[in-house]
Amino acid sequence: MLSGIYGLLSATLFVVLDAVDVAFTEAAVGAGISTLLMLTTLSITGRYEIQRPKIQSQIALVLTTITGALLIYGTLDMPYFGSTDSPANAHVADYYLSNALGQTGVPNFVTAVLASYRGYDTFGELVVIFTAGVSVLALLGTVSDKTMSDDHQPMHQHLILRVTSKMLIPVIMVFGLYVQFHGDFGPGGGFQAGVIFAAAIILYCMLFGLGVAKEVISLGMVRFCAALGVLLYGAVGVVSMLKGEAFLNYSVLASDALVGQHIGIIVIELGVGITVAAVMISVFFTFTGSAEEDDSAFDASSPSDATESNSKQVSQ
Repeated sequence: MLSGIYGLLSATLFVVLDAVDVAFTEAAVGAGISTLLMLTTLSITGRYEIQRPKIQSQIALVLTTITGALLIYGTLDMPYFGSTDSPANAHVADYYLSNALGQTGVPNFVTAVLASYRGYDTFGELVVIFTAGVSVLALLGTVSDKTMSDDHQPMHQHLILRVTSKMLIPVIMVFGLYVQFHGDFGPGGGFQAGVIFAAAIILYCMLFGLGVAKEVISLGMVRFCAALGVLLYGAVGVVSMLKGEAFLNYSVLASDALVGQHIGIIVIELGVGITVAAVMISVFFTFTGSAEEDDSAFDASSPSDATESNSKQVSQ
C-alpha cells in the first residue's frame, strides 16, 4: 500500500513539474501495476525460507557489494544535480529546443528526442523490456489452461466494482489509444499508452478472473504481440537502410523529410506501445496463474497430508 501511495504522489509531483509524459507512466506502473505485482509475488512466496548452502550466500553478498561499489564509483564524475554547467543543460537541451521542431516537425519535444534523436536508445529500452518479459516466463513457466478456469473469479461478490469497471475499462482503452496516436502533439507515446492499455486488461482480470480474461485476450496472442512490437520497430530501421540511409533515419520513408519523420515516429511508437502492453499483461498473467496453481494445489491436498505437514513443521 505504501508503494502504491508513493507512486501516486510521485505522479502528482511530475504533473506539477510539467512532466506529464512521465506522470502517465508513473501513475499506471508505479501506483498500479507494480503494487499488484508485489502482492502477487507475496502470494506465490512460501512462508518458510529454503535453506541454501552458506557458500552461495557469501558469493551473492560479494557480487552485490562489488556491483554497488562500481555503481557508486560511476557517479563520482557526474555533474551536480541541477548544475547549469552540465553538458545536458549547456549543449544538448539548447540544441533540441532550437532544432527539434524544424528537423522532425513534431511539436512534442519529448517525443522528438526519444523517437528520433535517441531512436537507438529507445530501441534498446524496448529490447530490455521484451527480455524482461521473456525472463519472467522462463523463471515462472507458462500458465496452464487448467489453471485459467472460468470458475475462479476473485471478486464475484463485489457487484459495484464489476459494474463500474465495465463502464471505465472502455474509456481507459480509448484514452490509451489517444495517448498512443497523439504523442506527437501532446504528452504521451508508446510507453505511456502501453501501460495504460495493460492497466485496463489487468483491471478486467482482477475483477472477472484469469479464465474470463483469457477469453478476451489469449496468452498466445499476448506473447506474439510482445515480439511483434520489437520487430515492427526494427523493421523501420531496416527499411531506412534499404533506402540507402542510416538505421532509423525516418526522413527517407517519404518524399518529404518531415512527412517521413512523422511516419517513422508513429510506426515505432506503435511498436513500443504493443510490446510494452503485451509484456505487462504477460507478466501479470504469469504471476497470477502461478498464484492460482499454488492455491489449487493446496486445495487438492488431502486433510491427512495437511495434518502430516503441520506435524512436521511443529516437530522442526
